[in-house]
Amino acid sequence: MEVKIEDSWKKPLNAIFEKEFFKRLVSFVKYEYQNHLVFPPGKEIFNSFQHCPLDAVKVVILGQDPYHGPGQAHGLSFSVKPGVPFPPSLLNILKEIKADIGTDMPANGDLTRWADQGVFLLNATLTVRANQAGSHQNQGWEDFTDEVIRVISAHREHVVFLLWGSFAQKKAALIDPKKHLILKAPHPSPLSAYRGFFGCRHFSQANEYLVQHGSEPIKW
Repeated sequence: MEVKIEDSWKKPLNAIFEKEFFKRLVSFVKYEYQNHLVFPPGKEIFNSFQHCPLDAVKVVILGQDPYHGPGQAHGLSFSVKPGVPFPPSLLNILKEIKADIGTDMPANGDLTRWADQGVFLLNATLTVRANQAGSHQNQGWEDFTDEVIRVISAHREHVVFLLWGSFAQKKAALIDPKKHLILKAPHPSPLSAYRGFFGCRHFSQANEYLVQHGSEPIKW
């Protein structure tokens, strides 16, 4: 596994790459890619870091696992490549954006356009075996991505963290609430979206906060 990340991430994360748990994780991931079908493609594991430099992060959207169906995951949480049907959670996110700020449904579910504006689309686990949700959990990815959240909290100011569902909301403990805005809602999956994700208005709230602190709003 080659750790391909944009340069601004390297210095604050270098110490993590040297830790034993990360070396074990790299060995596990290499074995999995050699012996199983694993998503996303290896070169896309760190896509979120490539598209969104640390010093450009404005918003963090935290997912749990990459999509585990063919052709879906490409290293950005909730995102799929052009031509891939919208997964249900992503469809609900886009419906809430339409209801909140009026932006029409896009032609595809590729959220690279968000990442390039400073929306850091991070999954807690960055790889998964095909058709086996959660298959790469508890192998070290969560330790790594927790550290990434801590680094963002420490190195940046006035970032909006969108924490959807109980798993993501537990990560609030890693974030300094005096420096950042933490917004919580139920997960956008069809099982829970009607319990308060719809109507949460996180996208307009995020933009209002960014503008208040001198940043360009996100074109959702």
